[in-house]
Amino acid sequence: MKTFVYIDHFKGDVQPASWEALGLAKSFGTAIALVFGTGADDVAKAALEYGADEVLLADDSALTDYRAETYASTLSALASSHSPNLILLPTTARTREMAAMAAIDLNTGVLTDVSGLEANGDSFIATRPIYEGKLIEKTVCSGKPVMATIRGRAFPKPNRETGKGGTITKVAAAGEAISSVEGYSAAESAVNLGDAGVIVSGGRGVSNNPSLTPPAGMDEKQAEVWRAQQGFALITDLATLLGGAVGASRAAVDGGYITYAHQVGQTGKVVSPDLYIACGVSGAIQHIVGMRNAKVIVAINKDPDAPIFKVARYGVVGDLFQVVPALTEAMKKKLGK
Repeated sequence: MKTFVYIDHFKGDVQPASWEALGLAKSFGTAIALVFGTGADDVAKAALEYGADEVLLADDSALTDYRAETYASTLSALASSHSPNLILLPTTARTREMAAMAAIDLNTGVLTDVSGLEANGDSFIATRPIYEGKLIEKTVCSGKPVMATIRGRAFPKPNRETGKGGTITKVAAAGEAISSVEGYSAAESAVNLGDAGVIVSGGRGVSNNPSLTPPAGMDEKQAEVWRAQQGFALITDLATLLGGAVGASRAAVDGGYITYAHQVGQTGKVVSPDLYIACGVSGAIQHIVGMRNAKVIVAINKDPDAPIFKVARYGVVGDLFQVVPALTEAMKKKLGK
């Protein structure tokens, strides 16, 4: 069985789920990595080190910047000429668009946000969350080749064999783009929530520390935000110590405590870390659907009846302003930092 795996990268920075897709492809048979862009030789070599049997490298000036027209046309042209059984892509904003356009060219469908995939003869059965994560469905795609985007951190990442070689075949780009990219700007410099193995999140409770006296001249709202920022400073300390990212509930974002880039939940990021620590998060269903797939959930909240405790493996009923600093100090000793 032959599988194409699209390696999604931005200027050589690869989305980790691409390697997870490569590992999944290897479980079915031959894995052929697709690398598009310019100056992407290092990405192609990394694909071989992560287990690709071959790499098809489209190194063309038309692919310097991601534009859906050329990327999707190149993918569908390669699929038409090589006839893979399966095409895997990590789930990102780019790949959702690219896969949908390529599927039209190939007269097939796309299974999106897949968290499980198994071969059944010459077809595939996909497992994926639906209805905002409330249900899990098993579904199939009747089109050929089968295309699927996989959820990040849903599959194991293969070990990298540094120095492992293989065949890198240069291929041509296809299609013509009518759009152009004028430039880029960084939205925020932080650990990506989708890739983080550890996430420490704060909710509205981060502003409830009456022992803090805000600077003079602040009105009630400014004082609330200032207190919340002190609470998020404690959360950031713990997240940094654990090599993780800082998350937040919608209530915290709506309150102006932290930027939207940190929001976890139905209208934010859906995450699957190894460890999720919720501090002062009540546990509204909109938040829970975004983090319920974490391997271990720890909840810290003063309210023993908070809904977050229903999904937590470990719960601490207490004041986060006392518990989080104590946890941080304990982890420093444990980690020798």
